[in-house]
Amino acid sequence: MGICRVRSLLSVYSKCSSYALTCIPFQFSQQRTCSSHSQAPPLFESVGFIGLGNMGSRMANNLIKAGYKVTVQDINSNALKKFSDMGVDTKETPSEIAEVSDVIITMLPSSSHVNDVYTGPNGLLHGGNVLRPWLLIDSSTIDPQTSRKLSLTISKCMLKQKKGYRETPVMLDAPVSGGVLAAEAGTLTFMVGGSEEAYLAAKPLFLSMGKNTVYCGGAGNGSAAKICNNLAMAISMLGVSEALSLGQSLGISASTLTKVFNSSSARSWSSDTYNPVPGVMAGVPSSRNYDGGFASKLMAKDLNLAATSAKEVGVKSPFTYQAQQIYTDLCQDGHENEDFSCVFRRYFSGKDEI
Repeated sequence: MGICRVRSLLSVYSKCSSYALTCIPFQFSQQRTCSSHSQAPPLFESVGFIGLGNMGSRMANNLIKAGYKVTVQDINSNALKKFSDMGVDTKETPSEIAEVSDVIITMLPSSSHVNDVYTGPNGLLHGGNVLRPWLLIDSSTIDPQTSRKLSLTISKCMLKQKKGYRETPVMLDAPVSGGVLAAEAGTLTFMVGGSEEAYLAAKPLFLSMGKNTVYCGGAGNGSAAKICNNLAMAISMLGVSEALSLGQSLGISASTLTKVFNSSSARSWSSDTYNPVPGVMAGVPSSRNYDGGFASKLMAKDLNLAATSAKEVGVKSPFTYQAQQIYTDLCQDGHENEDFSCVFRRYFSGKDEI
């Protein structure tokens, strides 16, 4: 029944075939862009984007390229100026974004920033429990509890103007995987929690910024999936770094050992796509002195979220706590802004020969 309502809603409002549902449940057309702003359905006519950091600025830019009318906001005036110089509308506060947007996407550093943008003095909910936006999407990496609390708060609000059959706004937690390079290329993966109807309706937005979407279940499940994904990524990077360091100490080059890994059972994203040893792979942070990429301080933050979540639900997580300590030490030693793959050089042997 929910899918039928979404199909009906989109068929009424859609003026561009790329937003129309096919006859197969859960599938959307693969065409990702419209030729002009005027072709975007009324549900998506005005998209507000808050948080123009390394990830958010690129995601917002891809929405603009896809033909959406985007209004942006960030506390960094330089970030706003870049978009203003491009002819993009800018606002000073989240509450101003809420006044002009049908959909709002947030991409922020931490749970505290998300709470401030939503419930702070000039936040999205500044005007009380009556909102213009029918959909709010948070793509930040935060704890599931915060996502669930905000989703519940949003569900108790009312819309200023009814949107199709909707009388209340809805929130999705939709963190991403892929890093800055994928954000630039529009190849992110979105892990989405919340209403499945809202997920289906919002899928064209996600496919304007990424190439994969995974519906993870109810509110907070997208955030939970992201935490678990980054936990596995951190532990994998530590394992690959430690093994490559040991191999070098035993007399085998990192490039040779990488070939072994990538054609054997040790193959992983950390070995074949994001190798941590300088000189083994071009185009990754290790090839440019660990500049750019995913900062170690962000990995430490995500591991803190994983450790806290594990403690709250009573799950034994020995590798989580070990990885958390290693990345905390790495940051305290002054490497917080280097890519998290710098753990190879900074924590293990530090041999760079290939």
